[in-house]
Amino acid sequence: MSSFTILESELELKAIRSGGPGGQNVNKVATAIQLRFESQNSSLPDHIKEALLKLRDQRINAEGVIVITARQFRNQEANRLAALGRLDKIIEKAASKPKPRKATRPTNSSISRRLETKTKRGRVKQLRTRVNPEED
Repeated sequence: MSSFTILESELELKAIRSGGPGGQNVNKVATAIQLRFESQNSSLPDHIKEALLKLRDQRINAEGVIVITARQFRNQEANRLAALGRLDKIIEKAASKPKPRKATRPTNSSISRRLETKTKRGRVKQLRTRVNPEED
């Protein structure tokens, strides 16, 4: 786990109507939560801010503003906690370093299998060519 903190003042939480099935409750009560977090103007370390901009996530725009909409639950508090959890996951993903790739070589048996299949395929294609009657 990284040691980063997000201040409550940096978050913008807004209650919105959820939409979808649910009848009168959905039409009357604003239970969905829309969370906005401006990552570039936050107290996060610079390397995490840069990583957030490089992440390919549709919830992050070009300016680094993260918009998360949580409408899974029927009450506002549960949706608020879900939105905050998703924000934590996005920031954790940006903070984690990718595992370095180890260069590997193909095994001798895999090389010989590949060459054998190429030879067989070449023979099949050779048999498809037109027979020249003048050679006989």
